[in-house]
Amino acid sequence: MATVTAPERRATAGGSPWPAMVTLAFATSIIAVQSTAILPLLPVLQRELHTSLPAVTWALTLGLLVSAVAMPLLSKLGDMYGRRTVILGALTLLVIGSVVAALATSLPWLLAGRMLQGFVSPLLPLSIGLARSLLPRHQLATGIGVLSATMGFGGGGGMILAGLVAGDYQALFWIIGGSGAVAGVLVAFLVKDPAPVRRGRPDLPGALVLTIALVALLLAISQGGSWGWTSPGVLGLFAVAVVAAVVWVAIERRVAEPLVELAMLTHRGTVGATVASLLLGFSFFTVVTGMSNFAQTPAATGYGLGATTLQVGFFLLPNTLFMLVISLFSGQLMRRFAASTMVGAGSLIVAVGALWLVLSHDTGTDFYLASGLLGIGLGIGYAALGTMAVEHVDPASTALAAGINALVRLMGGSMAGAAIAAVLASLPGEPGYQWVFAVAAVGAVVAAVFAFVFGLLNRNLVPAA
Repeated sequence: MATVTAPERRATAGGSPWPAMVTLAFATSIIAVQSTAILPLLPVLQRELHTSLPAVTWALTLGLLVSAVAMPLLSKLGDMYGRRTVILGALTLLVIGSVVAALATSLPWLLAGRMLQGFVSPLLPLSIGLARSLLPRHQLATGIGVLSATMGFGGGGGMILAGLVAGDYQALFWIIGGSGAVAGVLVAFLVKDPAPVRRGRPDLPGALVLTIALVALLLAISQGGSWGWTSPGVLGLFAVAVVAAVVWVAIERRVAEPLVELAMLTHRGTVGATVASLLLGFSFFTVVTGMSNFAQTPAATGYGLGATTLQVGFFLLPNTLFMLVISLFSGQLMRRFAASTMVGAGSLIVAVGALWLVLSHDTGTDFYLASGLLGIGLGIGYAALGTMAVEHVDPASTALAAGINALVRLMGGSMAGAAIAAVLASLPGEPGYQWVFAVAAVGAVVAAVFAFVFGLLNRNLVPAA
């Protein structure tokens, strides 16, 4: 990695940093809005674009996949050319992608738009890096907590927005594009970047090989149930994923400035946050995608609720409200509890919400209750994940650590669609959805275990300045 020649300074002398922080929080929330707003619309897109549900699910998976690869790549470009500059570039791609998706009348054009939208993902690590430069030390935990929590809040807000447009995907993408344009204007006028730029070179070969590995893996998982787990196609895809992963690791070890700092993935101060973030992202997208699809299943099938996209949005309203409320108190919580404790506790609450749906999913009340539990758990967990990822690393590595944490969260989310497709193909109907929710619950429990163990192992480490 490039050598840091000067420490980043906290720029508070020119006035309050909070207008810039609020702007960054608004921009960051759009990441989650564009990621989750499409969930309730998958059945609509299947009908409007005349395609199958497994095919249209790639509108979710591909967007998250591009987000995962773009995260470290654009974070590196932020170090090279300035975080504010890259944020503006990412928002521009979001606006272009939203226009393409809004005008799409076929699945390929929709996927193209979703790919461009995925490049907005680096806003979170770039904004966290800016927060460390802009905020005084005693306000840093609050700032990072707000930025992290808005991801969860935006996720719930995106699904409600999908309901409010009554299934009109074109209106949805126009709104997302307009929001991105507004965020770009606000960033241009209100956000400054006091951190010095650093020379470097983006790892394009690493990005390409990582993309191949992830696409092959997710395609194999999603098609395993329908093609057969021992079919030549699925086994071939798994083989491609393994070979590409080995090649990627070799590239990352030899390139001067790797896409992902492999040592950071296994760093004692970050590994717990990395695993917890991966599993919590997986559990979140698995639960909400399962909830949306199950709720919209016609009641005539004997197990669905026959809900509209608007009703699905209301089912998820408690999730959004609890996330918003908790984000407002995230700073106080962070001063009283360790970040690892909050992530562990939040993950357990998410697991309880998923387990509730395993046992009871016959009425809207069940979905409201589960949604509320998810909101509480994700609000607590997401607010602390950012701090958990960076509190034990050198300040110069803040953006790197935050970027890796956000990357693995998106990777976990991208695996959700593939996992759901595999489960439902192997076990269709109500039992399949019960297994979907059970898998999400297991993921959240394991995330809690890693968070608590991480806290115990690092209880004697002094947080980085």
